[in-house]
Amino acid sequence: MRLGEFGAIHSHGLVRVAAATPVVATADPARNAAATIALARQADAEGVDLVVYPELGLSSYAIDDLLLQDALLDGVEEAVSTVCEATRDLGPLLLVGAPVRCRGRLYNTALAISRGRVLGVVPKSFLPNYREYYEKRWFAPGAGVTGQEIAIAGQTAPFGTDLIFAATDLPELVVGVEICEDYWAPIPPSSYAALAGATLLANLSASNIVVGKSADRAHLSAAQSARAMAVYVYSAAGSGESTTDLAWDGQGTVHELGDLLAQSERFAEGAQLLVTDVDLARVRLERMRTGTFNDSAVAHDRPERHFRTVRFEHRPHRRDVGLRRSQRRFPFVPDTRERLDLDCYEAFNIQVHGLARRFQATGGGKMVIGVSGGLDSTHALIVAAKACDRLGVPRTSILGYTMPGFATGQETKANAWALMRALGIEAAEIDIRPAARQLLADLGHPAAQGEPVYDITFENVQAGLRTDYLFRLANQRGGFVVGTGDLSELALGWCTYGVGDQMSHYAVNAGVPKTLIQYLIRWTVSTGQFDEATGSLLTAILGTEISPELVPADEETGALQSTEDRIGPYELHDFFLFHILRYGLPPSKVAFLAWHAWREADAGRWPAGFPAEGRHAYELSTIVHWLEAFLTRFFQLSQFKRSALPNGPKVSAGGTLSPRGDWRAPSDASAAVWLAELRKNGPVA
Repeated sequence: MRLGEFGAIHSHGLVRVAAATPVVATADPARNAAATIALARQADAEGVDLVVYPELGLSSYAIDDLLLQDALLDGVEEAVSTVCEATRDLGPLLLVGAPVRCRGRLYNTALAISRGRVLGVVPKSFLPNYREYYEKRWFAPGAGVTGQEIAIAGQTAPFGTDLIFAATDLPELVVGVEICEDYWAPIPPSSYAALAGATLLANLSASNIVVGKSADRAHLSAAQSARAMAVYVYSAAGSGESTTDLAWDGQGTVHELGDLLAQSERFAEGAQLLVTDVDLARVRLERMRTGTFNDSAVAHDRPERHFRTVRFEHRPHRRDVGLRRSQRRFPFVPDTRERLDLDCYEAFNIQVHGLARRFQATGGGKMVIGVSGGLDSTHALIVAAKACDRLGVPRTSILGYTMPGFATGQETKANAWALMRALGIEAAEIDIRPAARQLLADLGHPAAQGEPVYDITFENVQAGLRTDYLFRLANQRGGFVVGTGDLSELALGWCTYGVGDQMSHYAVNAGVPKTLIQYLIRWTVSTGQFDEATGSLLTAILGTEISPELVPADEETGALQSTEDRIGPYELHDFFLFHILRYGLPPSKVAFLAWHAWREADAGRWPAGFPAEGRHAYELSTIVHWLEAFLTRFFQLSQFKRSALPNGPKVSAGGTLSPRGDWRAPSDASAAVWLAELRKNGPVA
């Protein structure tokens, strides 16, 4: 795929939506039509696919009994004709609010207009008639109005609450519509529209503002997008509405599967167009993997809830218009301080709680951990220390062993000892080099004779011996081995089969990716989980190179063996893992999202507190290179290791690789189909 087509959002199941807030003119349909058209033209220029306007935007909302004047309603119908004629050559699907007469009644409606054609008219189901609202004075409720047609603006269109709108040339764009009060109902009409196939739900609202109501709207939109597994676009009336007795803030929001993607400025004086890109392919995949959604659709499949699908040719532009969506670089790590603190609190305590329960269940009274001074063993150790505190048992219930090998660095060894002493555990050291030399000699390996042959056997002899010692020590001392390997290593297979990173009695880190472990350790420091001296040690450990320390440092440069030089950056691999494991995205789309997240140093969203000196960019070619490596390792080379994983707690909503949990796969699969998809649909210079 050429770079331009690869860069187009439509190639990856995304569409561009907008919540429009025109400055309305009270009871002046002609001026309101002009304001509607102006924002439609702006949206077209920005590559928008769908624009949602406020409720009764062509008449304005707060005009009371003027709604029953034929002159006004005639003016509204003329305004509809004007909007249709002026937008005939524009791309976006427009959802415009207007009071409409039908069969001797007046309805509060949303008109779906595409390229000058009225696709359908959806009446408001539920009319508020309490406190400041008197809508039943003017309007007929739309609930139960189905299967009808309406003549409007010289066109005939479907009319009813049973309409969804589906683009024939953008199959994931299926739109359901409701109006203001509808989503304050116990079961919003959009719930049924979603069960009928709508992936994008729109709310045209004129909700006036009072203190605290903005948060209520946001909660409802977030909840409905999560419960209906959909995108929810909300647009409320703003400047220009009558303030005789009420006020308006023009709140616009876009939520996707419960997440807030964008929100407009409230109380703005001018017109606004809130634009963002939504991922409808992600919606489809989420529904596909969550059987409850389809089960609910079947359970509610009754004749009175059947929908008519209005199909239309959308003619998407399919050009590269960038990505109007804040793309997180670290999807396992929240990017706001409040959410980061909450998630770290939960993740850390999930691990502590899981390990504490396993400690109680074993009855042995001891936890055995190999402590290297690296990130993973450090994190497992502090989780174990907190588990002891939680249970009210002494930290000497933890048996920590540092086991230096041929390449163990003095810094990491010193950190390991300092941390064990600071935490007050029972600590010891076992030098594995004599046993390793004997084993290498038994194997006839050249390294036993002093030759610098540092192959996989050389590395695994050391890794295997450490695990052998830990398991036998656990037997001897009546305890169990706490694993240190993390989710990222398991995804890549960067762990020797049957040894510490892959095998233990309880894999406490197996649900935590490398990028999150770093933040969990930082969180324990910033929240004072340990004393100041321990916190300083943890901070120092965070700054060390990620290395297995199995091969001696380079004699000329002194450079240590680097894991990331060998297998690629963990920050990229964690990005790939999240989107493939959690959502099942195709590799080409993962590359597209990674490119937008990492193409510039400040292009994506960094987690709160991320150091400025660590912010950098990746070329697209680099992203694709490491993605190919990830696909091969994840799908083809590593599953046999994951199929034999010990128990360990699921921590992140991003998923786990336990064969008893989120990921069950054959050990002898091929990565060919994923590599082929990337090469077919990925970027070509």
